[in-house]
Amino acid sequence: MVDQRWTGVRRRVMALGAHLAADSEVFGAHGHGWALEEPLREDELAELEAQLGVRLPEEYRTFLTCVGAGGAGPAYGLFPVRRVQGRWRWEGDGADLADLSMLARPFPEQGPDPKIVEALLAERPEEENFEEFDDAFEAWDERWGAVMFAPERTAGAIVICHLGCALRQWLVVSGEHRGTVWSDGRADDADLAPLLDADGQPVTFARWYIDWLEKAELAVHRASSNA
Repeated sequence: MVDQRWTGVRRRVMALGAHLAADSEVFGAHGHGWALEEPLREDELAELEAQLGVRLPEEYRTFLTCVGAGGAGPAYGLFPVRRVQGRWRWEGDGADLADLSMLARPFPEQGPDPKIVEALLAERPEEENFEEFDDAFEAWDERWGAVMFAPERTAGAIVICHLGCALRQWLVVSGEHRGTVWSDGRADDADLAPLLDADGQPVTFARWYIDWLEKAELAVHRASSNA
């Protein structure tokens, strides 16, 4: 299937790679090096979705077949989806946080109970108050992880991008928020939250990727103007 929104996008990304070095001023470029994976064939996409038991959001699935299966993209790049020993999976820093067996379940409307989160944060050990701080913090961190990183919190979503410092972005594939991108700030004691545009509307996968591409192209234009 040809999706017109992706027409010329692969060529544009490759053109950026020809003009910008991997260590360019575009954040994260050294992570992906402007390389794109080959697009998936239709039969590969069908096999992927059959294994997952879910149809991926349209903007993302047509990206996979028209542009590439991952690579150059926002931050350190779009996590590639690959077949490994006959099974499809996403690869990248934190990609395994997504439970692929739960992708058909709707992404939850709400995260953990704010009162529980607030109480846990209030109980976080401070180093000056504990002789055995490491043990105390490890015990607390297990409780924190059980609440904030429970697999149910991210059911119906996949990790698509790493921003650094354990901050990531997710694509919702099932439920009311299907097709939108969410920011994961749990490493900074914040829950997942939808990315919103200037009008306060949820950012879909295509808008997320094309916004990045347009900003990278602007960087090339500025570099050329200053040369």
